[in-house]
Amino acid sequence: SLGHSLIVWEKGQSARLSEFGTKLMWAERQTQARLAAQIQALRADLERTFAIAFDPQAHVLTCYASHDAALAHLQGQAAGRGLHLDVRFCGSVDAIRALNEGRCLIAGFHVPLQPQAESLSALTFRPLLQPGRHKLIGFADRSQGLMVPRGNPLALDSLRAVARQRARLALRDKGSGTRLLFDEMAQHAGLSANDFALTPHEEPSHQACAAAVAGGLADVALGIASAAASQGLDFVPLQAERYYLVCLKSAVETPAVVALRQLLQTLAWRQSLEQLPGYQAEQAGQVQSLRAELPWWHLRPKRGHVDDQPPKPRVMP
Repeated sequence: SLGHSLIVWEKGQSARLSEFGTKLMWAERQTQARLAAQIQALRADLERTFAIAFDPQAHVLTCYASHDAALAHLQGQAAGRGLHLDVRFCGSVDAIRALNEGRCLIAGFHVPLQPQAESLSALTFRPLLQPGRHKLIGFADRSQGLMVPRGNPLALDSLRAVARQRARLALRDKGSGTRLLFDEMAQHAGLSANDFALTPHEEPSHQACAAAVAGGLADVALGIASAAASQGLDFVPLQAERYYLVCLKSAVETPAVVALRQLLQTLAWRQSLEQLPGYQAEQAGQVQSLRAELPWWHLRPKRGHVDDQPPKPRVMP
């Protein structure tokens, strides 16, 4: 016995959860959301083992990636095409480091559309990426914003409003792309983390942030539209961003990466992706250069270029 009643029975009315029962339900949902990454990693290990054991022709592609609803959705479609996506969700920075250290073939990260050369995104990701060594693969555009209870009772429409209202704000963990986005947007608004009433627990995923709001542990959270929709929350869009996949240039034509690129370019995948709230298929599956997509690097003139050579002396007649 838990020492408390879970259900309230009243004559002439339908049974309903007691206050204790409601708290217990939301605690269970919050725990599930916070452990989702670990559960996903365990499932990925099992699926990888079975994929190799039962189908030696299957392509296995390990991907460390920033948490994203579309990537989880992609796994199911990939499996039907003989491609096993071994997705390990982590922060954007950790994902690219895993790629550079050889722990995966593909990494996933996201940045605001048209990030400036001196933005926090550029300062964070530029040291980890190298033109000529890395190649981007288009994946999706998505919307980040405020996840709020239905009806938006505090009328929150910006980070300034969140700070002004002292609304309890749930945030992703440090090192995640969404936490970086928060820092960048707050900086642009002339705010710092000290201006916000942050909840004591950093959340490991968008789903966990949404669950915190749905369970009454927070008044608002920053996250993606699909996570808000999954918890019955309203969504206030603040920032459009682009989610990229990145691999080493040497891996672009490997069978597993080619299979992934082909899948991303199918009409079936584009239609499936755009059914997720806040997503658009943008340049999906197309290989792109770092310099073309992220203007964070300046071209250096080649050695011996005419611009590097001193002017020839003028010959007097």
